[in-house]
Amino acid sequence: MVVYERLQAHNIDNVCIDALSVAIRGDTLTRSLRNLATLNARVGSIKTTNADRLANEYARLVQGISIQGILPAAQDDAGRRLATTDIIQASPVIPADAIEETVPGNIRKAEHFLRFLRRVIDHLAKRMKRPDVLQESAPKFVHALLVDVQSDAKPLRFCSERLKSLLTTLEVADAAAFAPLQLVADMATLLGTYGKGQSFALIFEPFDERLPSIPDPVLQLCCLDASLAMKPVFDRFQSVVLTSGTISPRDMYAKVLSFTPVVSRSYSMSLQRNCICPLIVSRGPDQVAISSKFDCRGDKAVVRNYGMLLVQLAEAVPDGIVAFFTSYTYMESILAMWDDMAIIKLLLERKLVFIETPDTIESSLALDNYRRSCDAGRGAIFLCVARGKVAEGIDFDRHYGRAVVMLGVPFQYTESRVLRARLEYMRDNCSIREGDFLSFDALRQASQCLGRVVRSKADYGIMVLADKRYVRADKRNKLPQWILELMPEANVDLDTDAAVSVSKAFLRAMAQPLDESAQLGTALLSEADVRRLAEKDKARTTELAAQKEHAKAAAATAPEPVAMQMDEDDDLVDYLGAVGATDFEDEAMQVLEETEAQLRAP
Repeated sequence: MVVYERLQAHNIDNVCIDALSVAIRGDTLTRSLRNLATLNARVGSIKTTNADRLANEYARLVQGISIQGILPAAQDDAGRRLATTDIIQASPVIPADAIEETVPGNIRKAEHFLRFLRRVIDHLAKRMKRPDVLQESAPKFVHALLVDVQSDAKPLRFCSERLKSLLTTLEVADAAAFAPLQLVADMATLLGTYGKGQSFALIFEPFDERLPSIPDPVLQLCCLDASLAMKPVFDRFQSVVLTSGTISPRDMYAKVLSFTPVVSRSYSMSLQRNCICPLIVSRGPDQVAISSKFDCRGDKAVVRNYGMLLVQLAEAVPDGIVAFFTSYTYMESILAMWDDMAIIKLLLERKLVFIETPDTIESSLALDNYRRSCDAGRGAIFLCVARGKVAEGIDFDRHYGRAVVMLGVPFQYTESRVLRARLEYMRDNCSIREGDFLSFDALRQASQCLGRVVRSKADYGIMVLADKRYVRADKRNKLPQWILELMPEANVDLDTDAAVSVSKAFLRAMAQPLDESAQLGTALLSEADVRRLAEKDKARTTELAAQKEHAKAAAATAPEPVAMQMDEDDDLVDYLGAVGATDFEDEAMQVLEETEAQLRAP
């Protein structure tokens, strides 16, 4: 069994896409050439001082890549080597049929492999010299590559692991220094493995569309099918569990990852009191609708209403407030306009203000000072970005986050060619419309931001969704069930004044002492409940053990063909009992019933 828990389960499709995607910039190729020069020098040195090391590596490569030194071979309980590896490999995913293949002869020798990589790098550099944008399918790109390097596709599949083997043979201590060359080898392996299908696309951009005056060539091998990375997991493990508080809607994950869930459940939060207060604010105090839509971003009334929402919340909410913007660019433009409107000054009169930046060190310092300000009782506002470092991995529990505000709907940058290619692929192959996926992705990111402030059953916080589009049912219904259950219709489509009034009432209710004993039976299990569950589990285990013994006794008197079948079933029952009878009771009972039916048959 493998379990993907809350940290990445909600974002698992993007994790899969990133694991099988490679982006190469001009500087990457320059450093790759330096890596090649360094490896050539080391190979030449070892050939004169310790040629046996290279000879031993060559002998291993003749046997296949799943031997010691490249990929660890799987073994059974007796220590015998199995035919296929039992290990889920890291990116790039190696197909099962390549595990036992021998490395092609033209890249077995170190010097031959390095020359092959040089030809691949030269081809990539040639493709990246063009002045215009290029997008083409993987088969077309691979065909041009193979013609240029004068080779077939098989050596490409082994580039990544062949390079790792060479680095091990050369005893390279600082493998990170060869990351640029490893990136090129990974791209070659992915092209050789998946280059015949339509699940990948090659996109070359000579510059960023948002900064067209600055040359920044990048060649991206984009995986369009998230199910490719999950397929080895589904094939290898009998049970795969995805669990997160923000997996919603659940049917979208089944479509994107191409699997049929056996069990799909959404559970409510077991709370003794309603410790979260979700609100949807659609208008400012002047009744002007607020939204982060592109055509509203320059509207001063909208920008002012967003600022006054934060100012009024800062007056009403103690300790820390976390506000999320849809992007760094949007946050910078809003802050500049707030400064002109003196809204920043009003915020600073009430709490200290800290800002997340793309720089990791700066953001860490801002977060540390934010926590210190909350600890000192001064209170603070932390301005962050959805999809940023803070939104994905930082908890604002207790007084660090008494309110979270999502300013706008965090849609992806829809002009991205990579995103457009993926949307087109999902429309044609997964029957997922572009608008449905974009809304699904935006709402799960918003849910992830909202969940930052409640990290335990004793915690509490206010969740504000500030955009008129959240009022629509097609958007709101994509929020997790545990949020929707605590969002009455009265808290939907509020203006700023009404939202602040509801927030004050909620905080007064939460300020009352929390009776720990009142949580027993709802949020917590009592000692009697724990003992009762333990006794029930013990009784089930004893009953299953007795049934297993009965099955053994019956098998001993059964005819030979039935006895042989019984031995196989008995092994399964032994296994189920060893793993945990409670978890597998239903399956074990089914095996026993089938066995008894065979014994009763004439």
